[in-house]
Amino acid sequence: MTPLPVPGVTTRPAEPVTTHTTFRRNRTSTETNDERADGTEETTEDDERLVCPECGGQLSHDGKHGETTCRECGLVVDEDEIDHGPEWRAFDSAERDSKSRVGAPTTKMMHDNGLSTNIGWQDRDAYGNSLSSRQRAKMQRLRTWNERFRTRDSKERNLKQALGEIERMGSALGLPKNVRETASVIYRRALAEDLLPGRSIEGVATSAVYAAARQASLPRTIGDVAAVSRVGEQEFTRTYRYIVRELKLEVQPPDPEDYVAQHASELGVSDELEERAHSLLRTAKNAGIHSGKSPVGLAAAALYAAGLLTNETLTQRAVAEATDISEVTIRNRYRELLEAEQGSQDHAVAAD
Repeated sequence: MTPLPVPGVTTRPAEPVTTHTTFRRNRTSTETNDERADGTEETTEDDERLVCPECGGQLSHDGKHGETTCRECGLVVDEDEIDHGPEWRAFDSAERDSKSRVGAPTTKMMHDNGLSTNIGWQDRDAYGNSLSSRQRAKMQRLRTWNERFRTRDSKERNLKQALGEIERMGSALGLPKNVRETASVIYRRALAEDLLPGRSIEGVATSAVYAAARQASLPRTIGDVAAVSRVGEQEFTRTYRYIVRELKLEVQPPDPEDYVAQHASELGVSDELEERAHSLLRTAKNAGIHSGKSPVGLAAAALYAAGLLTNETLTQRAVAEATDISEVTIRNRYRELLEAEQGSQDHAVAAD
């Protein structure tokens, strides 16, 4: 039915209304639907359903592959989406806290676990410009007070000095970060159980480094650690035995095979000779002749004996200089290794 015209009012013909459909997955805001004159409504974000532009079916989001597809016709509406979440996975709260990188990571290699603030030594601002003399003096005073607040008592000062020694020795020995962390934990345990009275900080720190290297089965001898330490070898070994006994550390005996690769690289021998040296040591361990003997001496003797078996020129003097083992020790040990090898072969022939 056509409405009657109102006197004095000019009417216009109604404009055609176009219905727009918006496809969005992120529905964080709401919009009000505008009712049109002809009764049609615009689809807005109030509608929680995702509609396929081809068939009108419902869309589903696959976060694993970063795609949005239609459940009805399989049309890929969106792909290669940006994942704003972390690249790691966590299965419990403790693992999530350890992997989270919001802020600096905690570490046992610092006396305050790395939670305090450090003021840099560069006298420059955020733009790289040099500070004025007044600002430099102010920053120096702040550094001084910051160091005083970081070490509030003698126990923290002790720990700070010891962890600095562990970091220095670990760097000199080429120890990985996990071994340095283990050494720091061992020293913290010794400090907590009051094992330091009567012993030097450097001695306990050196013992912690050597114990951590032994637990990780790294080929580091007492002489190697004593060479980078600031205490004598006698004090170091005495403190090491005390720390291991009191803390009940599980330290396995050193394996002679761990030292073969290092000395073989220094001597520049072939892979065949190195493998033969490993075979001699495995036979010796099965026979039990390695008990109570120096692992480095056995490794040196195995290299020399392997050179005789593979017809490679390798003198006792060259092996002694590379391994820091006397020639007398090499002569005594290589004969034992060859006897054990011969006994193993005879036993195998008899068994056949």
